[in-house]
Amino acid sequence: MGRKRWRPQHLRLFFVGAFFIAAWGVIAVKLVFVQGVQAQTLEDQALDQRLRTITLEADRGTIYDRDGRELALTIEATTVYANPHEITEPGLTAAALSGLLGRPVGEIQAELEGDTSFVYVARKLLRHEADPIRELDLDGIHFVAEPKRVYPSGNLAAQVLGFVGTDNGGLEGIEHFYEDVLAGRPGQLIFERSGRGRVIPQGEYEVREAVRGQDLALTIDGELQFFAQQEAMTAREETGAKAVHIVVLDVTTFEVLAMASAPTFDPNHIGRDSDLFRNRVVTDTFEPGSTQKLITVAAAIEEGIVTPERIFEVPDNIQVFDREYFDFSEHETQDMAVADIVAQSSNVGTILIWQELGDELLYRYLQGFGLGTYSGIDFPGEVPGVLQPEEKWCDSCGASTSIGYRVAVTPLQMTSVFATVGNDGVWMQPRVVDAIIEPGGESASLNQQTHQVLSAETAGIMRQLLTGVVESGTGQLAQVPGYSVGGKTGTTEKFEPDLLCPGATVPGCYGDDVVASFIGIGPSDSPRLAIGVFVDSPSVDKKRTGGVTAAPVFSRVMRFALHQLGVPPDAR
Repeated sequence: MGRKRWRPQHLRLFFVGAFFIAAWGVIAVKLVFVQGVQAQTLEDQALDQRLRTITLEADRGTIYDRDGRELALTIEATTVYANPHEITEPGLTAAALSGLLGRPVGEIQAELEGDTSFVYVARKLLRHEADPIRELDLDGIHFVAEPKRVYPSGNLAAQVLGFVGTDNGGLEGIEHFYEDVLAGRPGQLIFERSGRGRVIPQGEYEVREAVRGQDLALTIDGELQFFAQQEAMTAREETGAKAVHIVVLDVTTFEVLAMASAPTFDPNHIGRDSDLFRNRVVTDTFEPGSTQKLITVAAAIEEGIVTPERIFEVPDNIQVFDREYFDFSEHETQDMAVADIVAQSSNVGTILIWQELGDELLYRYLQGFGLGTYSGIDFPGEVPGVLQPEEKWCDSCGASTSIGYRVAVTPLQMTSVFATVGNDGVWMQPRVVDAIIEPGGESASLNQQTHQVLSAETAGIMRQLLTGVVESGTGQLAQVPGYSVGGKTGTTEKFEPDLLCPGATVPGCYGDDVVASFIGIGPSDSPRLAIGVFVDSPSVDKKRTGGVTAAPVFSRVMRFALHQLGVPPDAR
């Protein structure tokens, strides 16, 4: 027999068969690879596509006042969310929710018609708000517990506490500054859903619990804070001022017992006026005026340049290089002791003392008292104020600075100056948080910087001079029945950077508005408190000076505070 010959149709069948064999081989290899080598990887990817992770916020730590009263705490609220894939009649569902939520039907319906499996309907409702929605038993509407921050005392210490955002993150005040301490660690809710977005009942489900934040104990005295806020609001109404600020410091510790401003706000309902959120006691500056004369005189006494009995011949005005300075009230040239210069708040007399003290020493003591630098208080947004280096001062700058101009301070800084005198010349870092409370109840105290500015002897002399201001000088309305107190008045014209002075070509001029202030300590013999009252732009003509506007407020707050601390009246 002869050899069988391959015909063309046989070759075609051969190649077709070979192709199918190769294709099935490739598929087989691929199946082995997918089901063997890649099986776990693909299974994990599929699971990841089905898993939904929701962050569970941690309860924030509670903020207490110094007596253990809750100023800010976290309660359990209910968040309502929807799975639009489970809702067949979004219009009817939106209509049912609208009246209970106070939201337009169209707005809710648009959210329920979205191509998603999760959308928030309402965040952090209280029980009486969430229960009526539960009772509707609507398809696709679900509920989850979330922490809600509340402030049980309303606006009490609002600008100190600050507030949190919708996601419980601190946005202002102590809530913001101590975010890492208060926030805790969030948890997670993980569940498995189908391709249509429905929860798989027997699928993966895991809850990773959140860790609660730590608590804070403030130095704020709740009752004193409330009284100071009431006084600030009353003073603002009576004087027509733009704002009133009050600071109360413990002289021996520099703890902030009260820090009040009017107007204020309720952190439970913050509104849209962001200007109210700022704690202007630490974020805003002003020229201190006559209250700063304390530093000029204290420096001269500490350096042995003058004594309280030293007599100066004080005219009504004085020329210092290119500037002329006047006393507040016109008078004939007269002999005044240093004690009288302080009691009567003489600008000219203070400048005469500065002429013997000099710029270098004045600058050194201004720095020592904490002007021109951060106080280091545990609060966000603090500004250092303005104190130009002494080598940059003009010929007359020292004269202006000695009476409280050409330097800018915060109300806290200036109150700390008087607290330093009350604390035997020792400046301390102010603080508003007393301790961080650990989960076990232990308290972690915070470090505090200190330094000596004046000798105890000079500080004692200055307290006597300040007492003279209240007993017979410009601060007589600051007297406190039953107690001897000392302090200093201040009335400072406000510099307006956008105001054009007559004949000037560059903006920047002193306007008609003033800051009227009184800062004092008490009791004089054994100081416990330093209190500063600052009235910004009073508009009532007869209430535009520190002695008339701020001193009476100081008197009332000091009396309440001394009673609150249980300080007995002076022995008479």
